[in-house]
Amino acid sequence: MKRIALFLLTNVAVVVVLGIVASLLGVNRFLTANGLNLGALLGFAFIMGFGGAIISLLMSKPIAKMSMGVQIINAPRNADEAWIVETVRGFADKAGIQMPEVGIYEGEPNAFATGAFKNSALVAVSTGLLQGMTREEVEAVIGHEVAHVANGDMVTMALIQGVMNTFVVFLSRVIGYAVDSFLRRNDENSSGPGIGYMVTTIVLDILLGFLAAIIVAWFSRQREFRADAGAAQLMGRRQPMINALYRLGGMQPGEMPQSLQAMGITGNIGKLFSSHPPIEERVAALQEARGL
Repeated sequence: MKRIALFLLTNVAVVVVLGIVASLLGVNRFLTANGLNLGALLGFAFIMGFGGAIISLLMSKPIAKMSMGVQIINAPRNADEAWIVETVRGFADKAGIQMPEVGIYEGEPNAFATGAFKNSALVAVSTGLLQGMTREEVEAVIGHEVAHVANGDMVTMALIQGVMNTFVVFLSRVIGYAVDSFLRRNDENSSGPGIGYMVTTIVLDILLGFLAAIIVAWFSRQREFRADAGAAQLMGRRQPMINALYRLGGMQPGEMPQSLQAMGITGNIGKLFSSHPPIEERVAALQEARGL
């Protein structure tokens, strides 16, 4: 609940700061003169930025179960499932969080953690991961996902996405009104937003959205380094996580929905937009980390 409160307060703070800056720069007077209410725009930006991110966060676990075909292990059917459950339980106890739901799904080597709250999360591993790794390596991967949960990474990433969304919505519309006013400066009979506003807003939503995605991806990569270190701490040594990363480097990771990529163990998109650092950088960070 502390992280949800932080989520709300941060988004409110962003809206307040935008309002103050707009007032200091005289943007509010310009917008009012051109038929746009600054307070209404800030409220709209807040709802769009916060609303989409919080809904995505709250729905993350059920969506993961449906989209990935995750089978929750309520009663282990075999030794492997029993071992997975006990491994998650042991790490959860060490990390000081409540036992997450544990699931398994068919697919290529991968794993993920998701959920709106750290004490009601889901940790799932693929059958390909179990078949292609040693138990020690799988244990390290599970530790990585439990570290994501313990670090509150799901809420953190939703917070960052919400802040970025708020800026994108606000800036694209302010600039859109400025462009529209310039294009129609000699039209005294015009009222309301015109084609210049609509085109500019759509273009900037796309361009600023790409920039926001790059920023969110950068934060995601930093969370991966931290989760790798968390797995090493939970296991008491770094080598199993290093071995797991090397193993994953030679595997084709399973395809995952975009909403889950940031919580998976490995990614496969361009570096700027990648939610995960290159394997060699993650290994180097582990090898250089002190206290592990």
